Amino acid sequence: MKNQNIRNPILPGFNPDPSIVRVGDDFYIATSTFEWYPGVQIHHSRDLKNWRLVSRPLNRPALLDMTGEPDSCGVWAPCLSWADGRFWLIYTDVKRFDGNFKDTHNYLTTCERIDGDWTDPVYLNSSGFDPSLFHDEDGRKWLVNMVWDHRPERTFFGGILLQEYDVSSQRLIGTAKNIFAGSTLGFTEGPHIYKRDGYYYLLTAEGGTGYDHAMTLARSRSLTGPYELDPNGHFITAKDNPELAIQRCGHGAVVDTPNGSEHYAVHLCSRPLSPEDRFSPLGRESAIQRVRWDDQGWLRLDNESNLPETSVQAPNLPEHPWPAEATDFDFTNSELPQAFQWLRTPRHERLFSLTERAGCLRLFGRESLGSHFESSLVALRQDSLSCEAGAVVEFNPENFQQMAGLVCYYNSQKFHYLYISHDEALGKQLAIMSCDAKLGLEASFPMAPIALESNKKIHLKAVIRRAELTFSYRYDDSEWCELPVTLDYRHLSCEAGKGEGASFTGTFIGMACQDLTGTARAADFHHFYYQRDE
Repeated sequence: MKNQNIRNPILPGFNPDPSIVRVGDDFYIATSTFEWYPGVQIHHSRDLKNWRLVSRPLNRPALLDMTGEPDSCGVWAPCLSWADGRFWLIYTDVKRFDGNFKDTHNYLTTCERIDGDWTDPVYLNSSGFDPSLFHDEDGRKWLVNMVWDHRPERTFFGGILLQEYDVSSQRLIGTAKNIFAGSTLGFTEGPHIYKRDGYYYLLTAEGGTGYDHAMTLARSRSLTGPYELDPNGHFITAKDNPELAIQRCGHGAVVDTPNGSEHYAVHLCSRPLSPEDRFSPLGRESAIQRVRWDDQGWLRLDNESNLPETSVQAPNLPEHPWPAEATDFDFTNSELPQAFQWLRTPRHERLFSLTERAGCLRLFGRESLGSHFESSLVALRQDSLSCEAGAVVEFNPENFQQMAGLVCYYNSQKFHYLYISHDEALGKQLAIMSCDAKLGLEASFPMAPIALESNKKIHLKAVIRRAELTFSYRYDDSEWCELPVTLDYRHLSCEAGKGEGASFTGTFIGMACQDLTGTARAADFHHFYYQRDE
């Protein structure tokens, strides 16, 4: 079957900073996961159109422990490559967000199989983030990363560092050299090096990850530079075209098809609600563009501009669809369904169990939704602007500090939570808690609690229609009751709160449980579903 046009984004929902590699006939993209565990998402395709999640390699304490890390820290901008018969994955674990410092620790892990057990990490450096490994034709390997400059009266983005990596000693050797200061747009990051026809090409992201984002290309006859900028300006950007459906385009990588005749670039993007309503609840996603090399040896978009498209000509490859993703989850297996993740800690047994009660996901009540340490939240990505999700929960709290329910969650300061708790006067009750980042860490409670019947399973539902959210509930034998509150979903977006370039994830929908008394009272979730409407 002929491969039809590709629709962007190819990885919808929170999947930013794509790094792409081809191994034979197979394409793989690694994306950032920030504070969500396990770390790094790797998707697989055989046609560049249809993708499936195959691995989250940073899945044990030796590889990743983000306990206590602030929102939008954790795993930034991985780089996936293939050389010497194995996959090489470089990643950053960022420990701090605000202030002059970031504490960006860069690591390397390898594996012969994309879904295998990856090696314990090799520590590389902490000089900046967005590390990438270049495998030169002579067998030598080179690390590039942006350098973070904390000094006063300097830009934080201090250029691109290059340093050799020695495989035998598993360390960086020689002196790091700053090879590229970037263009006048600034905020130069996300470096990848490619070699073609005697040139070293340096592809970077610039302009920050907000609406001025762009991809910039430079080249040099020498790996160490100097690098000349593309005379046509930024390779891909939507910064001057707010009417485009996909915005914030930048930070990406390039790949060719197996016969080497077709070329594509993947890049970060977002889909704001509208040109006037520039909020992106789905977060930063990944898109693809068809590209070509021109007569002067520069990479150009196939559409003869630098503007991203939502529909792209597919390569001359057979279409290769995958089985449809699950949308209903009954938790009958002993492992968490692949679609779900949790926050920060590798010690997931403290948060949930799929074996303590057959057919249930049991969440143990831990810390609040604002915690950066142990928050019992299991959720999946929202990847459609209009959708609904629901869960069936059995929970019998004894006091107001015990809560469980359904949550739409961007981060610890941006969420809408439909929860069951207990009140001295009402008994078991249903309420809504919202956290709007504009109010700091203070939560609001937009409706009076509703008394619930004891010892009954409760069905909870969230219906999202772009900028609006409504919650509903029912018992097994009753009709849905929609709660009399319409919630502003724009608060759950990259742009809300700190601003467009200061929140890096996307909205998840999932199940949560808290017990602030410290007794870990559990909630049993019998079922969860997620339905896309567009």
